[in-house]
Amino acid sequence: MLEKALKGSPLYWFWLFFLACVAGVGSMAYLYQLNFGLGVTGMSRDVSWGFYIAQFTYLVGVAASAVMLVLPTYLHHYKAFKKMIILGEFMAIAAVSMCLLFIIVDLGQPQRAMNVILHPTPGSILFWDMIVLNGYLFINLLVGWVTLQAERNEVAPPKWIKFFIYLSIFWAFSIHTVTAFLYAGLPGRHYWLTAIMAARFLASAFCSGPAILLLLAFLLKRLVNFDPGKEAIKSLAKIITYAMALNVFFFLLEVFTAFYSDIPGHKAPIVYLFSGTDGFAQWTPFMWLAAILAFVSLALLIPAKLRDNHELLPWTLLFLVLATWIDKGIGLLVGGFTPNMFETVTEYIPSIPELAIVLAIYAMGAMILTVLWKIALGVKQEVGHF
Repeated sequence: MLEKALKGSPLYWFWLFFLACVAGVGSMAYLYQLNFGLGVTGMSRDVSWGFYIAQFTYLVGVAASAVMLVLPTYLHHYKAFKKMIILGEFMAIAAVSMCLLFIIVDLGQPQRAMNVILHPTPGSILFWDMIVLNGYLFINLLVGWVTLQAERNEVAPPKWIKFFIYLSIFWAFSIHTVTAFLYAGLPGRHYWLTAIMAARFLASAFCSGPAILLLLAFLLKRLVNFDPGKEAIKSLAKIITYAMALNVFFFLLEVFTAFYSDIPGHKAPIVYLFSGTDGFAQWTPFMWLAAILAFVSLALLIPAKLRDNHELLPWTLLFLVLATWIDKGIGLLVGGFTPNMFETVTEYIPSIPELAIVLAIYAMGAMILTVLWKIALGVKQEVGHF
């Protein structure tokens, strides 16, 4: 099936060339970071995790979202998602690959990753995060490739693969739960010190990931005439709506606890993010934009008449993705470190090399996704499934 990735239109090859250029520029920035050290980033003594870990956290959620297609299809025999389930699994592979790359660049020296394997520490959450991420990558590669091969041969997938499909459901919940524990297990960070951190992560994942998948499905419909079907779009949009409502509700619970209980440590990060502290307010416009986009997306998703409008839905999904990315890809990490443990503010601003490396990793993820989807759609076209 790999040969299908080697044939394509000029637009396909131009897109891959563009992504390779972006990845190339970012790779040079990474070589600069390797030579100089993490001092080229915006991180410091007070802000030891930066844009890399923030993107890792967001993309773990995108990877976990594949379970929103797998679970109804295999546990409840819901057939509407069958046409696009392979796309969800391949998107999970691209997302996990990016997660692993973000961890590598955050380590400074990549060989440090071997310490987790050579000197395993089961008491560390990072050790378990390594296991669940690599395990999820392997499971999705196996399940995605075997089921696609079966589709190409127009036979039912082998029975043994069902074990790994059911395992992937459990594993999807575990990758985001363990990642949430990385944050919630740090008692000195009030913004992250909450029992519902894992629940917030899962709610955010189950709205943002399927929203990205649906947005890309709309794009495929325009580019290659692939139609996931009205019922699949309708059902996935409902799942996104409920998950986004829960995501916003959980955040409001945090706000209530912090301000009604009047706990200074819990209030300080929220005050900093939404109104600034001691004149430092660079992230305030982003957070208010995220809040507005979140409520606008909900207002457009909850009424069925607006949600089922396929002209409006892509814009609604775009608002939702932007809102969740700002909240989790910027606000969660910045709020956890600011104000710092000395009750002062050390503002974090990503440096240009840092941003170039982030863009490069996103470009590599897009390349993986493009090639995998090209193969999947090529097979579907070959057997006449679209």
